[in-house]
Amino acid sequence: MKFTVSAFRAWQNKKITLLGMSGVGKTRLSATLRRQNWFHYSGDYRIGSRYLNEDILDIIKQQAMQVPFLRDLLRNDWISICNNIRVDDLGPVLSFVGKLGNPELGGLSLAEFVRRQAMYRQAEIAAMQDVPLFVRKAQEVYGYQHFVNDVGGSLCELESPPVIDLLAQHTLILYVKVTTPSEEQALIQRAQSDPKPLYYRPDFLTEHLPIYLREHGLEYTAEIDPNDFTRWIFPRLFHARLPRYEAIAEPFGYTVTSHEVGTVCTESDFLTLVENAIARQMAH
Repeated sequence: MKFTVSAFRAWQNKKITLLGMSGVGKTRLSATLRRQNWFHYSGDYRIGSRYLNEDILDIIKQQAMQVPFLRDLLRNDWISICNNIRVDDLGPVLSFVGKLGNPELGGLSLAEFVRRQAMYRQAEIAAMQDVPLFVRKAQEVYGYQHFVNDVGGSLCELESPPVIDLLAQHTLILYVKVTTPSEEQALIQRAQSDPKPLYYRPDFLTEHLPIYLREHGLEYTAEIDPNDFTRWIFPRLFHARLPRYEAIAEPFGYTVTSHEVGTVCTESDFLTLVENAIARQMAH
C-alpha cells in the first residue's frame, strides 16, 4: 500500500509489514506496538506453531526413541511431546532448520540440510499467505485496532513475487535498513551470538559452499564445523540480501534506518517514523 502522510494518518486500521535482516529490531518494535493495541503477527512463530510443528516434533521423537526408557513410553502413548515455541524464542524452529556440517558436531548432511531448507521456504510462504486471514482475525476475533507483520529476515530470499504482491496489497511495507558499518558489524555479531533460523537460496548456497571448502582445505561437507560455517557465511548472506530488500522496498514500500527504529519507544514515535518515511519518499 502507498500513502500520502495525511492518508496514512487517517488510516483507521493500520497494517504494517516490517522488512529487514534478523536483528534490526523488528521484533522489539512489534513487542512495543503489541502493548499499545497492535496485533503482533510473527511469521516465524506461525511457521513453528503451524507449518513445521509436526516436523519439529518428529525430530524430537526420533531422538527420544533412541533412549529405551523413552521409546517404551512413546510407543505405548504414555507420554506426549509438545512444541513450546514463543514469539521471542524460536528455538524449536532453529533446531529444525539446523546447521550444515559434521554430524558429530551437531551438523546436518548436505542432502538433509537442503531438504529442511526447502521445507522452511514453503512454510514461510504459507505463513505470509496467512497474513490477510490474521488481519481479519486481529480485528474481528481479538479486537485489535492495528496489525504489525513481523516477517523473517529471509522474506527477500523466497523468490515468490505473489507473496510480495499480497503483502503490498494488504499492508504498508516498511524496510528497516542498516546504514553504517558499525551498525552492520553489531548486527552480524548479534546474529552470531543469538542466532535465528536462516534460509539460503539454493543458488547462494551452491555458490558459497565450494568457496568455504576450498578456503578451509576441506573436501567434504561432513568435515565442516557447523558453527564456523554459520559464522563465515552470515556476513556474505547479509550483503547478498541488501539489494533484494531494496528491490522490494523501492516499488512497494518505504525505508527507515535501524538507528531510527532504535529510538522508537511508543506508538506515537512509530507513527511519526512512518510518516517521515512517507514524506521522504514523496519528496524524491
